[in-house]
Amino acid sequence: MDIALIIAQALIFIFPAYCANGTPVLAGGGTKMDFGRNFVDGKRIFGNNKTFRGFFFGWGVGLLVGLIEGFVFGFDRVPVIFSLIVPLGALLGDLLGAFIKRRLDIAPGGLLPVVDQLDFVIGAVVFAVPLALSGVIVLSWEVAVTVLLITPPIHLLTNYGAYKLKLKKHPW
Repeated sequence: MDIALIIAQALIFIFPAYCANGTPVLAGGGTKMDFGRNFVDGKRIFGNNKTFRGFFFGWGVGLLVGLIEGFVFGFDRVPVIFSLIVPLGALLGDLLGAFIKRRLDIAPGGLLPVVDQLDFVIGAVVFAVPLALSGVIVLSWEVAVTVLLITPPIHLLTNYGAYKLKLKKHPW
């Protein structure tokens, strides 16, 4: 299969998740998803950076991007259920990453290489697998692997851009 085609398919697949994951930086704030509470280990569950507003705005933007992709590429290729599920998986994957970082005593915004770049992608892919297995979407292993390979440099580049625009406190 042509590598350019696989990369294009990977970008189409993951773009709603990218948008869902990036939106909370712009639209976050408000009530914390863990309500400021600690886990059984005495550490915050998610931390101050995970808010309901950021989560739901992120999900909404991811849904909208998925619907636009469906309109552009055809809803048989990008169905509405994909537009709902994949951004949700991305945001839940990001929450799991935050949970892991709190267990490791890494402060919100602190660096945890690999997890920071891939937690949301793994969540998106995991949530897409049932859609692929049921035939709702086509998700080849080549596309899934390509998403995992192209995301870290894209993530680092976009975070650096957000840092330079003073939207983030750290360049990662």
